[in-house]
Amino acid sequence: MNYRHAFHAGNFADVFKHALLTRILVYLMRKDAPLRYLDTHSGVGRYDLSGEEALRTGEWRDGIGRLLGADLPPAVAALLEPYLGLMPGTAQAPGTYPGSPLIARSLLRKQDRMSFSELHDHDARRLIRTLGGDKRCKILLMDGYQALKAGVPPIERRGLVLIDPPFEERDEFERMARAIEGAWAKWPTGTYALWYPLKVGGGVEAFRDYLSQGPVRKALCLELHVDHLREMGPLKGCGLIVVNPPFVLEEEARELLPFLTTRLAQGPGASWRSVWLTGE
Repeated sequence: MNYRHAFHAGNFADVFKHALLTRILVYLMRKDAPLRYLDTHSGVGRYDLSGEEALRTGEWRDGIGRLLGADLPPAVAALLEPYLGLMPGTAQAPGTYPGSPLIARSLLRKQDRMSFSELHDHDARRLIRTLGGDKRCKILLMDGYQALKAGVPPIERRGLVLIDPPFEERDEFERMARAIEGAWAKWPTGTYALWYPLKVGGGVEAFRDYLSQGPVRKALCLELHVDHLREMGPLKGCGLIVVNPPFVLEEEARELLPFLTTRLAQGPGASWRSVWLTGE
């Protein structure tokens, strides 16, 4: 595995993804009934922003570093509180950054259950240490797409799947499309969040078109650009497609994304969008 998320932890893409992830989980917890959270590409769960990798790139400074201790508009602060409340550090001393497994474990309740897939043995062992033997958590040392195929529908019949691969493989969009179609056919009432990078010629247009013409219904596409996309250079944009989104998510995104666009901008090309790929 070439991708090392420790170099990128807490960057603008993490802020975008995890802020929206917490909003979905908060909504799902409005009901007392238990839910299942499935994470297909879990990573190690916690990242040291004072470590060698994070300091080498400094990407967190243009991400979570711009939010910690910031004076936020009241409406935005209320929406970000479940996310930012997990990070007691400051912009000067941020400490550790929670990955999606730690965010889910911190937010979810005693009646909820979590399944985390991590294909790489070293990272899976670190994830086990991070989650601290929490009996609500099940860690699977296997391919995330295979785990998703075997894990839906969950016995709880309600919940969220996060599909967040490292996009090392050339056919990642195709694999993601097949995975969501297969899972949706078995569990059409589940909520699915599919994260992807935005790169020049990266295949995202074909992916969005494929989903918009396929069987999956109720797919909301949210995207953030911190600058114009370029042929070369660091990542400047990412997106999240949410299938069966909470009915409040579009409204909350329209509150959050303009603020994040302004706060996280790295150039004059910063922008955001919210569009439905498919309806009912």
